[in-house]
Amino acid sequence: MACCLPLGIAAAAGTAGLGIVLEPVRPLLMAASGALILFGVWQLYRRGASCAHRSRASVVVFWICAVIVALMAIAPQIVASFLADL
Repeated sequence: MACCLPLGIAAAAGTAGLGIVLEPVRPLLMAASGALILFGVWQLYRRGASCAHRSRASVVVFWICAVIVALMAIAPQIVASFLADL
């Protein structure tokens, strides 16, 4: 336990520092996430021969990711408090 504790503290400090550094570009990152979700919808549901068979798992994973991105855009503090309670 004592050998792993410093690594955990370092990881937490690094994550907090990264959050502070990336805060000014958060709107751009959220816009890029939204654009990539729209591109994913287009790729998943377009009519064409490129994706003739899609698995149920890929559709489920896509929509879970889309919900996470939407929640982070709409209510980031609620998501953060939920993740902190885990």
